[in-house]
Amino acid sequence: MPLVATGSIVGPAARGRHGVGAFNVIQLEHAEAIVAGAERAGAPVILQISENAVRYHGALAPIGQAALAVARAADVPVAVHLDHVTSADLVGEGVRLGFTSVMFDASTLDYEANVRATAEVVSRCHAEGVWVEAELGEVGGKDGVHAAGARTDPAEAAAFVASTGVDALAVAVGSSHAMLTRDAVLDLDLIAALDRAVPVPLVLHGSSGVADENLAAAVAHGMTKVNIATHLNKAFTAAVRSCLDARRDLVDTRHYLGAGRDAVATEVTRLLTLLRAA
Repeated sequence: MPLVATGSIVGPAARGRHGVGAFNVIQLEHAEAIVAGAERAGAPVILQISENAVRYHGALAPIGQAALAVARAADVPVAVHLDHVTSADLVGEGVRLGFTSVMFDASTLDYEANVRATAEVVSRCHAEGVWVEAELGEVGGKDGVHAAGARTDPAEAAAFVASTGVDALAVAVGSSHAMLTRDAVLDLDLIAALDRAVPVPLVLHGSSGVADENLAAAVAHGMTKVNIATHLNKAFTAAVRSCLDARRDLVDTRHYLGAGRDAVATEVTRLLTLLRAA
């Protein structure tokens, strides 16, 4: 199955009222694990590379090209998404490399500045056939602070979509980035109100802090794209730690990184099954 457009995954999911898993890639093992998990689930999936991951690698091309190669070799539909990008130059690089979508994040700007910056990115990306996600009502936690009190106003969200032409909207409904516990309280009534008001698919960021039953409830109330990163990193790290604790003489990285990769694949299969059934 070749690399596919992000909209070809998210659009049908939104119409069918089920969720799509979008999982962050930091190392090659993440991309391999996510696709393996999706193949076991028989489900489409989105590989995401964040601006923070680009900064970690020092450039987008090495990890981006690796993720694109894994996607092209998959047996299920896979899209590759550039996530939480604040730099228009980085957006342009992602488009040139072949990313199928970008999430342009101008949420720290005031509303009018966010609209102007986002509309410009949308215009350039749509000219290249690239799908664009944006954020309104800053989701907490990107700076390591769990500030889950932000909420997106439905009327403002509808106006933002109309003014920018975005293809999907990340909204603040009670989740927070980088949570290590799964006890975030989502505002399900707000999700339903946003779903009624906004004509494009809704995106839940900070989903690692949301318990299974609440993820399912969020999808049932109108959420479509569900972003998960920290939860999978916890699974990866736990497996690596267990492997190294069991074999103190182990030096071959393939053994312990392979354990982490296997753990992530198993969890991706479980999460995709949960989201599709929601």
